[in-house]
Amino acid sequence: MKQLLSVLFCLGYFLVGVAQDEQSDVNDSIQSKQINIVYGANFTKNEAQFPGASIFSKDNRQVQFEHQGADLWCDIAIYYQKENRLRALGNVRLQQGDSIELTSGKINYDGETKLAKAFENVLLEAEQQSGPVTLRTDTLYFDRESQESYYNSSGTVVDSTNTLTSEIGRYFMEVNKYQFLDSVHIENPEYTLDSEQLDYYTTSKNAYMYGPSTITGEAYKIYCERGFYDTKVESGYGIKNTRIDYNNRIIEGDSVYFDKAREFASATNNIVVTDTVNNGVIRAHYAEVFKAKDSVFATKRAVSISLVEQDSLYMHGDTLMVTGKPKNRISRAFRNAKFYKTDLSGKCDSLHFSEKTGVTQLIKNPVIWNGENQMTGDSIHLISNLKTEKMDSLKVINNAFIVSLDSISKTGYNQAKGKDLFGKFVDNELKVIDLIKNTEVIYYMYNDDELIGIDKTICSKIRITMANNDVEDLTFTTDPDGDIFPERELPVDSRKLKGFVWRGDERIKTMEDIFDEDDNNIELVVIRGIDNPIDIDAEEAERSQNSGDPVNGIPPPENKTPQLKPIDRPKQIKVTSDPNQFQ
Repeated sequence: MKQLLSVLFCLGYFLVGVAQDEQSDVNDSIQSKQINIVYGANFTKNEAQFPGASIFSKDNRQVQFEHQGADLWCDIAIYYQKENRLRALGNVRLQQGDSIELTSGKINYDGETKLAKAFENVLLEAEQQSGPVTLRTDTLYFDRESQESYYNSSGTVVDSTNTLTSEIGRYFMEVNKYQFLDSVHIENPEYTLDSEQLDYYTTSKNAYMYGPSTITGEAYKIYCERGFYDTKVESGYGIKNTRIDYNNRIIEGDSVYFDKAREFASATNNIVVTDTVNNGVIRAHYAEVFKAKDSVFATKRAVSISLVEQDSLYMHGDTLMVTGKPKNRISRAFRNAKFYKTDLSGKCDSLHFSEKTGVTQLIKNPVIWNGENQMTGDSIHLISNLKTEKMDSLKVINNAFIVSLDSISKTGYNQAKGKDLFGKFVDNELKVIDLIKNTEVIYYMYNDDELIGIDKTICSKIRITMANNDVEDLTFTTDPDGDIFPERELPVDSRKLKGFVWRGDERIKTMEDIFDEDDNNIELVVIRGIDNPIDIDAEEAERSQNSGDPVNGIPPPENKTPQLKPIDRPKQIKVTSDPNQFQ
């Protein structure tokens, strides 16, 4: 029995001790939340106007309070101890740690929520490794619990690089990030930036844009509706409805990258590059633009579109390249080059066009079609009139051959060949063709759609007169030798000239024919962030690990953390109703 009583006594003693400890913890928690008076100076009360409040006013020193790592100074403080809140008036300064200082005309501070509301000429200063950052506004909410501040009455942020303004703003102190909304504007000596919404990291000086945004520099203008911009070096990208006005070119695409230092831009997916001087357009799914070289490189279903006498000329190749200054540009199409316009089309291995000379060269295995006429040779040149910009003439150099399917029999081929061929255009229509040296011809002769015979002749020169892209007349010059054979007297194997090749199945009849199966089955690159928002905090953290980013090479000054003014903290005192305590 005695043992049982002893056990019960010990248990009761233990429970009482635990209860006392728990009550002590509760008291300590309440005490830790309490706003503490560090220096009260003059003390009074005014129950009629401020019921339940203690009023402190400065003497030769300001009134000072402390709360969980922050100190507050002011000229007058109205302190509600039971509610654990205060109103600070006159030259108010709230300092948190060594790096955050808030000054204003007034501050309302709640010790329970750690929320401060500052009024009148508000200035928030943050010392960071990259330099000081200041925020000015009329009213600021500072949440010390979440380490965020917020304004909705217009504010201005200034750091070592930029001045930023907006109607609404939020500052995330732990990651040194500002989030700006409504009429966002960045002013920099080198450029300006305007946006509907922008996230800005004050350490890296990186900006992330949302909604219609425009960046205007000395020699460029960028528009996008979602994008990134490194304000230190003026480089970035847009990933929604992006457009760059870059000297005499406009670059558009699903994703467009820009780098001022390299004078370079690149674009991915659904690209349009417009030459504003020559009114030419390049469409592709990948392109690069080099401003210093005045050049464009394009691939992945790339096509160049230009206007020739009110008719669009389409040029395609696995790779397109345009180089040179305006009026002196050179356009090249490499590998499987093709072109198309309503009355003229062709293909070759590579194609070269010079605006200065007006000459288009088809190189390696070239073929062109004019109406129903197929022309081939070792190389083909198309020459434009530089003044009228109309097609002027053509040259087929070495092994020139012109063929057309007989329009009536549909089985025979009209053919003419020679060493070289020279053609003349009138109003963009081929009118005269001259074949010279070792020329031969096979031509089906008709009278009212009745076959008269097949003309087979050789001579030194043949002139073919054209009308509506069809043969109107043949003229043989210098020792012609040949005859018109009845069809039955000319064997089938004698109805084709040596070197005859019909490439009708390769003929380009529409603009779409310039693209092959590989072009039409290109899988577009998936661009991160277009459909789903990017976690920019994670992306910014990833950038911070990049040794190539200039911001990561900035050392802390003298290897020390920047500091604000030291805090003067006299011995803490408790509030009483005795005003003499503060004398």
